[in-house]
Amino acid sequence: MNDLQARLIKCFAAVFPEFSEEQIRTATPKTVESWDSVASVTLIALIEEEFGLEVEPEGLEHLVSFDSVLDYLGNGKYRDSQQVS
Repeated sequence: MNDLQARLIKCFAAVFPEFSEEQIRTATPKTVESWDSVASVTLIALIEEEFGLEVEPEGLEHLVSFDSVLDYLGNGKYRDSQQVS
């Protein structure tokens, strides 16, 4: 597991502490009863804080799973302050 994944798992675990790492990796709002609008807002806020970014409003509807957020972060849609040259 790379640093990006570990940091993202930390964010998900803060919102969904009852889930194992494996469950976090497969969770979606459709499969997790507790993943409501409040959980979504909290998760995005944690991700923004952890990665030093601001998620654009039009991107929110696509960030609905661990993989979709990981893809968003991994495809350079943000610039981590640690990576700035």
